[in-house]
Amino acid sequence: MKMKLLAALTCAIGLAGFPVASLAVQNLSFGVYTSNKPTAMVKKFKPMLKAIEKDLEARLGEPVKIRIQVAKDYTQGIQHLANGKVDFSRFGPASYVEAKRTNPDLRILALESSKGEKVFYGIICVKDDSGISDVKQLAGKSFAFGDQLSTIGRFLSQQYLVNHGIYSSSLSRFDYLDRHDKVGTSVGAGQFDAGALNEGTFNKLVKKDVPIRELARFPNVQKPWIARSGLSDKLYKALRESLLEMENKQALASLKKDGFVEGDDSDFASIRDAIDNNAVFFSKAGSSDEIAGGIASPDSAMEVSGETSNSM
Repeated sequence: MKMKLLAALTCAIGLAGFPVASLAVQNLSFGVYTSNKPTAMVKKFKPMLKAIEKDLEARLGEPVKIRIQVAKDYTQGIQHLANGKVDFSRFGPASYVEAKRTNPDLRILALESSKGEKVFYGIICVKDDSGISDVKQLAGKSFAFGDQLSTIGRFLSQQYLVNHGIYSSSLSRFDYLDRHDKVGTSVGAGQFDAGALNEGTFNKLVKKDVPIRELARFPNVQKPWIARSGLSDKLYKALRESLLEMENKQALASLKKDGFVEGDDSDFASIRDAIDNNAVFFSKAGSSDEIAGGIASPDSAMEVSGETSNSM
């Protein structure tokens, strides 16, 4: 009995030096969608989220726990941030534009960067033994796009094709394969003559001996990290500073970036143009039933994203 009393007193004395509030954990949720396999997405972001946790604890003076939530697709990922189901997210530019249209109060935390630059590239690839050497030769060929709300996988690649005289009706067929890795492997397997994917995934697949090569490339704005509406100014400021001052090399290497730079909504003007003018890609096609065997037209796809609300 005396031992139990002594233990209780010792515990009480120990806790007396720590205010109850100091034991509270600041829980945050981070959202991302599956531009790659879900397991690959978790592996990619875990080092960065751990680094942010540690940095925020120092800035806020309290323990921080960040939970990652991987959405099944672009649309769900946009919905999670726009509706406040997650506290902050990392999106592709087109996804940010659509989410911002759904919820104008979203705020950019920072943009990923490579050598301080806000630009990275999308790739149009073909099979390594393909006889295609010019984008104009894609007329009459098949093409694999990514997600219907993807910046590179749809909007910028379709704009690039239009700029080189290739429209939906110019292609023998096309489809949306949802993920960048699926696009590259499908082209490598000969299921499509060409496809659009991001440069990072393209390089990774080439290293894995997927038989694809670059046909063309086009610029894109680096991916933004975005805070939900209603996030406290204190947390927003701490997250923003944590990203902009991030120096953890292991965490940055997991993203294949070397840091973050300041970003503004105006950085995405060209992406808005690509989205708003996307119907041009389909302008020389026939009815929607004739477009790729019934694949949704750009107008219907945008309506879907607007209702649910994206893209990487």
